Amino acid sequence: MNRSNTMKEVQDTIKKVLNKPKPRKKKQKEIFVMDKKKMPKRKSKTKLTDRQEKAMKKHGVHHTKKHMDMMRKEMLAGATFSAAHKKAQAAVGK
Repeated sequence: MNRSNTMKEVQDTIKKVLNKPKPRKKKQKEIFVMDKKKMPKRKSKTKLTDRQEKAMKKHGVHHTKKHMDMMRKEMLAGATFSAAHKKAQAAVGK
């Protein structure tokens, strides 16, 4: 009787060890770093494209001159319409 109990305990222990989930290894993220000297610089424009001008005209109906001026400045520096709008909203408001 004593022997069967110990045998059962051993079998239970083996099952626990075999069924125990293995710890997952964390993958290290690869970090891509560009050298700042080699990064391309945005070219500043002298005027907006026709499409940008049309969008600005339509957009300017419900925004202040200060907002529109900041957007124009950002877009001439190379920002997209959406990026310029978000920046102007944060700095100037509507």
